[in-house]
Amino acid sequence: MSIHVSLPLLPTHPQETAPPSVLSGKNQTLYDCVLEYFTAVDYTLPNVDQEKAALTVDEKFWLSYECLLRYLRATNWNTDVAIKRLEDTLKWRREFGIYDKITAEYIEPEAKDGKAFIFGYDTHGRPAIHLSPSKLSAEESPRTIQLIIWMAERAFDLMGPGVETLALLVDYADNTRNPSFGLCRTMLNIIQTHYPERLGLALIAHLPWFLNAFITLLTPFMDPHTRQKLVFNPVIDENGLFRTAADAEAWNAHSTSRVFEPGQLIQQSWNGSQRFTYSHCVYWEALVKLCEERRSRMFVVWHRMGGKVGIKEWDFKVAARDETIDVHVDEDGALMENSQLQS
Repeated sequence: MSIHVSLPLLPTHPQETAPPSVLSGKNQTLYDCVLEYFTAVDYTLPNVDQEKAALTVDEKFWLSYECLLRYLRATNWNTDVAIKRLEDTLKWRREFGIYDKITAEYIEPEAKDGKAFIFGYDTHGRPAIHLSPSKLSAEESPRTIQLIIWMAERAFDLMGPGVETLALLVDYADNTRNPSFGLCRTMLNIIQTHYPERLGLALIAHLPWFLNAFITLLTPFMDPHTRQKLVFNPVIDENGLFRTAADAEAWNAHSTSRVFEPGQLIQQSWNGSQRFTYSHCVYWEALVKLCEERRSRMFVVWHRMGGKVGIKEWDFKVAARDETIDVHVDEDGALMENSQLQS
């Protein structure tokens, strides 16, 4: 018998992924060029107040091996363009307030109605962010954009080793209007500019016919890679969630065409077996605690591995997962840890 749940859903069987593959000789040279640029002893962010131009610890943590590769792939391995885009994103993250302003306490009032929440993982191990357009403001709201970005950052905290993308589930059920064109265009620009290769798949369900024109207007602002990841009105049946009707028809017990298993989906609107109800007072505390614990564990391991630019996310995520780490903060505010390998 199923029961109601109001907590973030962790994967029952975490997706096993392979470590990063070895780069070709040419690509390794290009990667090394970008790495050397950001690890230079005298490196500072250009066109920034000199007192704040040095990279912070959080920024070095963000500039992982996989992060540098995401920007290189997104720029077709053009090192100059990749470096420029990385520096633009570093500045944007400061201006947007990723590390100081957009905290759980700051954004919580915007999250109370459950317009955006993280629940479950798909069959590829990607954390799923659920959005309800009917609960979004019809006007462009900075708080709405901040909430969605905060949720994306938390999804990154919850990604297992080898997982770099997230799944977006947008439910238009009971929706009689659409968020403003300005809000959608702003979000699209942020995702494409500052989160390259982070969106794995966007499933838009129950899209009403009268919004087709709106989507048509928005499409020219999408790059081809983003458009390929959008799936409108996917098939949802008792076997799970599929991209297309053809996937559902071809499904069998050994198929991998299902994007989500029934047990990975909420019952309402997505026909899953999870009877999830968004109860803010229960859900929010659990999500914040889970993400803070995950990130703290990774941070401790990353520090132990040298605390520098270019460390592999795979390495510190595997180590953080496989070790018991007791994290605490000393009187000076520094992270301290006692760790012991699990028996």
